[in-house]
Amino acid sequence: MARSNVARRYDRIAWLYDFMVDRFFSNLRPGLLDGLEGEVLEIGVGTGNNFPFYPHDLHLTGIDISSKMLSRALLRAHELGRDIDLRLMDVEEMSFPDRSFDYVVSSLVFCSVEDPMQGLREVSRVLRENGELRMLEHVRSARPWLGSTMDFLNPVARLIGDNINRRTLLTLEEAGLEILSNESQGSEILKKIRARNVTTQP
Repeated sequence: MARSNVARRYDRIAWLYDFMVDRFFSNLRPGLLDGLEGEVLEIGVGTGNNFPFYPHDLHLTGIDISSKMLSRALLRAHELGRDIDLRLMDVEEMSFPDRSFDYVVSSLVFCSVEDPMQGLREVSRVLRENGELRMLEHVRSARPWLGSTMDFLNPVARLIGDNINRRTLLTLEEAGLEILSNESQGSEILKKIRARNVTTQP
């Protein structure tokens, strides 16, 4: 799915995204954000469902590929009295300087990123050395029969925009991120991941 198509899809569903998605994952969000400080970037910020759980003593920047999702995120930030720098931007082509952030947060984003390796390389680029990625993501099952079933069904899932068979843990390591923890969230295909940037500046 081309990036422009991803943006259009999320523009179309922005008005009911919270009903469709957030009610199933809201209980997983708070623990994802514990201990954050300094400069924090959230990629695929969506409608801003994570905003209430961020500590107040940090500087938060959020990006999304969908202008309509960002409009809802801006409204939520105002309602919460939070000063959040929101930008229309693709994770695969971020305009931030190298080593800009102490933490990057991603919630159910990389299933719909067109080129996840490029996106995670960009995450590695903008993270400071030893900076941390916090990720909530669904991944391909490690069980052979279930993984093969997910591969078979992925073309159908792609019709609504998501990939269900991404090998995200492997891609993280190939992008220069060291996995610190990898916790299943009620199912082995839903993971809460912490990874550290181990790439060095040239």
